[in-house]
Amino acid sequence: ALPVRLAGVSGISIGTGVFVGPDSWLQTIPPRGKSARLAIGDGTSIAGSAVLSAVEDVSLGRSVLLARNVYISDHIHAYGEIDVAIKDQGVARVAPVVVGDGAWLGQGVVVVPGVTIGAGSVVGANSVVTSDIPERSLAVGAPARVVRQLDEQK
Repeated sequence: ALPVRLAGVSGISIGTGVFVGPDSWLQTIPPRGKSARLAIGDGTSIAGSAVLSAVEDVSLGRSVLLARNVYISDHIHAYGEIDVAIKDQGVARVAPVVVGDGAWLGQGVVVVPGVTIGAGSVVGANSVVTSDIPERSLAVGAPARVVRQLDEQK
């Protein structure tokens, strides 16, 4: 078996010089009659054990660096029906996710639907990104908060 799990491959585009580490899961789950896109830009490196899941659109720019165990999804599981198992309720809160060129997401980062992480930004290990991160920013925590601009003197 391959070391990477793929689903919905017709919606996945991978640029040149991309590395995807073992135990990663790349998938698109297009709604009936629609399409979904998962795009990974040239030169991106995904260390492994990553999950990238798109119902609508997840886009990683060029030369993005993902440490191990990063989770990026443009949707969540629906959970409003008390008499139906969550796994059987489909998806909710679908909104595109963008990770800009040259960004670095540390070990165990989670990115939720509707978030844009700006080009050249760094997201610290185990952070949960619930809102946009501007370009050239360092963000940490759960929820992730910008602690400084990377262009500033320390």
